[in-house]
Amino acid sequence: MSDHASPKPAAAHSIEVRHCHEVSEFKACVDLQREVWSFADADLIPVRMFVVASKIGGQVIGAFAGETLVGFALSIPGSRDGHTYLHSHMLAVRHQYRNAGLGRRLKLAQRDDAIARRFELMEWTFDPLEIKNAYLNIEKLGAIVRRYTINQYGMSSSPLQGGLPTDRCVAEWWLSSARVRDLLEYAKRPVFESETKISVPAAVADWKSDPAMRNHAREIQLANREQFLSAFSRGLAVLGYERDSEGNGSFLLGHSPEQYGFRSAAGRETAASCK
Repeated sequence: MSDHASPKPAAAHSIEVRHCHEVSEFKACVDLQREVWSFADADLIPVRMFVVASKIGGQVIGAFAGETLVGFALSIPGSRDGHTYLHSHMLAVRHQYRNAGLGRRLKLAQRDDAIARRFELMEWTFDPLEIKNAYLNIEKLGAIVRRYTINQYGMSSSPLQGGLPTDRCVAEWWLSSARVRDLLEYAKRPVFESETKISVPAAVADWKSDPAMRNHAREIQLANREQFLSAFSRGLAVLGYERDSEGNGSFLLGHSPEQYGFRSAAGRETAASCK
């Protein structure tokens, strides 16, 4: 196995994570998008959007091995119910630098910057069929999920989507909540009562990439879509995620013991709209 196929953890720690400011760095972000997702040009986030995000209160945070960009996270500011938040639209890590904690480092850098600028919430979408990503978002970062969108981006040109609708869960990362602080600062997992599970078989990734098996992936997506929509309509939220020894994943849903919302001027929490 070559060094490029599986980076050593020591190499990951030597990577510098910092804000991007130069047009050349934004161009490298566009190139990395194309490498990671194999998007058609129409689906690429262009250089100008990275420039705009960096100038209007968003984030373009890059991970650099020397002078080479090997990962980035892009966010843009949003507004809901009179409150501003950050929407993390894209995070990419070059293949040979994955599975070494770099994606988590980029998310934590986003959190540090957001808290320093007094943001309370960061959101992003993710494909609920992607088991590793779901586990990172919920178990390693402490995000919760209370919304599900059907075919959010329309049909994608990326082969990673496998020709399926771009159904997405919406991750809510309440940056200074007890749930997130306890997890990140004290490695204390949240305690809650799981009322239902939504399962994702490990084989779904192979099914998506195999045209002969793609209908199996579509059936899982449709069945899980109905379960998510039903659970969220009943006030349940995704509060945990588990993986078994065979790599299958399960979303754990229940009623949260903590209220999540924006703080009012008087310091009280106001429930966030789940539109």
